[in-house]
Amino acid sequence: MAAMKPRTGDGPMEVTKEGRGYVMRVPLEGGGRLVVELNGAEAKELGDKLLAVVP
Repeated sequence: MAAMKPRTGDGPMEVTKEGRGYVMRVPLEGGGRLVVELNGAEAKELGDKLLAVVP
């Protein structure tokens, strides 16, 4: 049986380096978190796209 982590609800947005990739955790409205794993190229592309739309 896999270890189950308790749902801690909302937390801050965070990005951590895990192995060769990056794990981004984004709190969602209504509870829970969106967890996305990105490689270096995807993280750079996401950063570039965000910088293009945020003043």
